[in-house]
Amino acid sequence: MLGTAHVVFAITALISGAVVTFRPKGDRWHRILGYFYAISLLLVNISALSVYEDAVGMGPFHILAIISLVTLICGFIPAFLRRPVSSWLNLHAYFISWSYVGLVAAGIAQFATMSSKLPGHIAVGLPSILVAIIGGVLIHTRVPKILTALASGR
Repeated sequence: MLGTAHVVFAITALISGAVVTFRPKGDRWHRILGYFYAISLLLVNISALSVYEDAVGMGPFHILAIISLVTLICGFIPAFLRRPVSSWLNLHAYFISWSYVGLVAAGIAQFATMSSKLPGHIAVGLPSILVAIIGGVLIHTRVPKILTALASGR
């Protein structure tokens, strides 16, 4: 039951996060879908931290869930509070973008562990590193352009 809920929340977060990523920023729909993404990702992480199948203690997915929670909180709180005044938008854009990269990395790593016979640390680590590199390049090339366009009113 918890595993099914986790998958449903993850798919919901992946879809809503993708829609938020590719839609115009700052309008009513961005905020509504952003809340939907944040709540879905929060539930994904809570359910991930509650699953202990083969692990005696924390496994790699638990560590990734904690990192995901940190990026989600660091991206959500500044936008929600609009604080700090001079940098909330930058904090929001970068941290929420990284939260989505982490979600994609975790999904691909989960798929890799389920569909391959690779050792767990390779099945989780390799895809996560590759997704983080690709995501980092996309974030650091696209987010500044989006922020500049928002600042200039375009």
